[in-house]
Amino acid sequence: MKVVLLCWRDTDHPEGGGSETYLERVAQYLADQGHEVVFRTAMYPGAQRWEMKGQPNGPTVLFSRGGGNLTVYPRAWLALLGARFGIGPLKDFRDADVVVDTQNGVPFFASIFAAAPTVVLTHHCHREQWSVAGPFLSRLGWFIESRISPWVHRASRWVTVSAPSADELVELGVPAGQLDIVRNGVDPVPHVPFLPDANKDTVHLVTLSRLVPHKQLEHAMNAVAGLRNRHPNIRLDIIGDGWWAKNLREYARELGMEGLVRFHGHVSEEMKHRILEHADLHVMPSRKEGWGLAVVEAAQHAVPTVGYSSSAGLRDSVVDGTTGLLAGSEGGFINAVEWMMDHPEQRVEMGRAAQERAAQFSWEATGQAWERILFDATARSATHSSTGRGQK
Repeated sequence: MKVVLLCWRDTDHPEGGGSETYLERVAQYLADQGHEVVFRTAMYPGAQRWEMKGQPNGPTVLFSRGGGNLTVYPRAWLALLGARFGIGPLKDFRDADVVVDTQNGVPFFASIFAAAPTVVLTHHCHREQWSVAGPFLSRLGWFIESRISPWVHRASRWVTVSAPSADELVELGVPAGQLDIVRNGVDPVPHVPFLPDANKDTVHLVTLSRLVPHKQLEHAMNAVAGLRNRHPNIRLDIIGDGWWAKNLREYARELGMEGLVRFHGHVSEEMKHRILEHADLHVMPSRKEGWGLAVVEAAQHAVPTVGYSSSAGLRDSVVDGTTGLLAGSEGGFINAVEWMMDHPEQRVEMGRAAQERAAQFSWEATGQAWERILFDATARSATHSSTGRGQK
């Protein structure tokens, strides 16, 4: 099977995050099963237009890059159209069996330009996030996402990553019978030595996130600021980077919290897990999540999560009251963090429950589900084509 994956970013992009990790793990699983896979995405400074990724001496995924944050879409359209005539960057996938169109707010509308059937992947609806695009683009973007895309893809198969996200898509008109839920997997914890915590009295909060406005990391800092008098040993580790980083650093200075908040930026997998190993509580005050991959990564280290029930996906990745706490407001979020700090035994118990649940997820299971969906999409397309020919 030949598979074309469309995504506006990859994990090496400065703004790449969990949704890109998800698709790359699916891509690698498909390659490991012997399928030919190309990942079409955007360029960024220092990137290669063509790159092969995979394990040494093992199956690889071809990465094809072109365009920027916005021009990645028309460049992909040209690539898909060119492939139909055997020209352009995707010419070797002229006979592709299926295309996966990742809708990060706006889809690529691959079903219009590609000859192969399209499966639409979306992690969550972006209603709450469009405001950062300005008054005009936010209305246009939400109109495309909520009205145009469901209509254009009314005959396509859809995939999302959590039950709350699936409910949102059905509300927008996506037929429930054409919608599958395939949850995130998780990488095994790397076998690296975990150094003992030099200060065992310190209570470490950690957040693993892209630094962008809708992640609302200001709420995490507000929690620390509000609790530091009663809990002077509280600290916040922020793992990740993004275009909002400067604003967050300035906000930390305004709160007088330079010594309580540590910005780690992008870190290696080993360093990420070292920080998570020493964490006591994972906080995810994001306005919206499809699933929240960081929830499960923290859970691997028996670290529970505090987040918002309104973020949708966390209602699936966090079992409220069992593997973490979900709040309904910023005040409730701060109260939940404080409760976790005041009840260390219950916090540890929730962490153990989270760790047990994290063991249920794997990228292999995610990949297997995707392979079945893609085979089914190609089979249905072949059946429809055969039926159509027979009627002529």
